[in-house]
Amino acid sequence: MADWDLRFMTLARHVGGWSKDRSRQVGCVVVGEDNIVRAIGFNGFPRGLDDEVAARHQRPAKYLWTEHAERNAIYAAARAGVSLSGTRMYVPWFPCVDCARAIVQAGIVELIAMEPDMDDPQWGEGFAVSIEMLTEAGIKVRYLDR
Repeated sequence: MADWDLRFMTLARHVGGWSKDRSRQVGCVVVGEDNIVRAIGFNGFPRGLDDEVAARHQRPAKYLWTEHAERNAIYAAARAGVSLSGTRMYVPWFPCVDCARAIVQAGIVELIAMEPDMDDPQWGEGFAVSIEMLTEAGIKVRYLDR
């Protein structure tokens, strides 16, 4: 693992700690080829929504209220007018299908993530589609050890 990979994955884990999600905290860092951070994100409710309402944190409702770290990083860049074209994304998880589509559309060219658990009962099938989608779009995917 390159030193920069370790630094940015460590930063992504740190940013994930900002999440108020009660079951899984995920962070994301998007970096340009110059190793300058272009955007960060973590999973959580959209801006201005009350994340103290307990019922919104319960499954399955939480999936309707929570935005994923990857898309939050992409949205943060768009809000600030920062292009993510040609960048790489670090996330200590593996993107769902919705996030994979966003990664493709944002012009991100490399994903550095944890290898997905293809047997995960909730996410495994989607991980397979995400991998197919990212591969077909020409996005380089690298896995880091946990």
